[in-house]
Amino acid sequence: MWMRNANLKFMWLLSVFFLAFSCSSSGGRFNSPSDSGMDPKRLSQLDVIMKEALAKKYFPGAVILVGRKDKIVFRKAYGDSQWVPERKSMTVSTIFDQSSITKPMATAPSVMILAERGLLSLEDRVIKYVPEFSVYTDENGKPGENARLWHLLTHTSGLPPYTDDPDAKDVEKIYGNPCSTELLVRHIAGMKKTDPPGQAFHYSCLGYITLAHIIKMVSGQTVADFAGDNIFKPLKMKHTFYTPNDKFKKLCAPTEMIDGQLLQGVVHDPLARLQGGISGNAGLFSTADDMAVFARMMLNKGEYKGTRILSPLTVERMTTVFPKAAFAGRGLGWDLDSAYATNSGEIYGPASYGHSGYTGTSIWIDPETSTYVIFNTNRVHPDDRDDQGAVLSWRARVANIVASSILKK
Repeated sequence: MWMRNANLKFMWLLSVFFLAFSCSSSGGRFNSPSDSGMDPKRLSQLDVIMKEALAKKYFPGAVILVGRKDKIVFRKAYGDSQWVPERKSMTVSTIFDQSSITKPMATAPSVMILAERGLLSLEDRVIKYVPEFSVYTDENGKPGENARLWHLLTHTSGLPPYTDDPDAKDVEKIYGNPCSTELLVRHIAGMKKTDPPGQAFHYSCLGYITLAHIIKMVSGQTVADFAGDNIFKPLKMKHTFYTPNDKFKKLCAPTEMIDGQLLQGVVHDPLARLQGGISGNAGLFSTADDMAVFARMMLNKGEYKGTRILSPLTVERMTTVFPKAAFAGRGLGWDLDSAYATNSGEIYGPASYGHSGYTGTSIWIDPETSTYVIFNTNRVHPDDRDDQGAVLSWRARVANIVASSILKK
């Protein structure tokens, strides 16, 4: 009997240990909302709206994580991580294809780290690295000015959004599959520009593909390796990477079924997939917990647990509207007030910033209240109905609920 009770006590202690370990995996201690100055009753409304969203099948499932300062106050999985070929429940540790969140989490900070080291300047002309990068030509055939790196970062270079450009869709036919980033960038460079640089905002994945090429030219590393060595590994973000290996693929939320093949741990974005999964516009995979670490680093002005990734001034520059392209409502990599910033909701203030991804991912950070909201869904599973309206609405609702629950600054 004594041995049985001892074993039961051991198993209980072991389960408590593993629960504590799982709750600390994000690097932040858990705290009750009320102890963090937030209203738990208001936060519980997240359960209500998620029940509605899942009932309407806007997406199979989701993970929501809310943090304040160095505490996690809400972390929960909803629904399913996949429906086909078999149904599986969502877990808080599910790895998501982050799609365009690759831009502010990998590409933009990599560029800024190189700028901090004096290895490039945001005022550098793109032609310094990509000589084929054409300029805008007006109706009279008069050429305009050369685009600079900050134009690429703020989506004001004159490049078209690739999803609307037939030339970009034909890249695979022209160059084959896989296609090297260098060949793809040369193709992008020769595209007709929509406007003179710095005159119009066109959200463009093509500019960030070009930036990834520049990162490799300057550093000698792909954006995947550079971001891994200089951002994710130092922050101990163990579930954040490009091209997941077989061990991690099965932990990823699948996206679309294409030609009878389920994309699980394989990037959904066609141009990133064409490059073997490593690109500046998409390709990053991550969990809500790892994203929380990144958010805390940003809120702490570039430092996390004694590890500095970016300088305070760099973080400030990245997360405020870039003055030379104020009309765009963008920072350097981050969105503050563009038409794409719907995941901010309507309550967070003008200092807040974030980004979203086509696959259904979202992060929003507010330095004024020291809060962050991570809302990852797998909305493109299994057949990408090209209906982003539903998830856009739910992103805003989630942000509003979290913002309204903050009672004390």
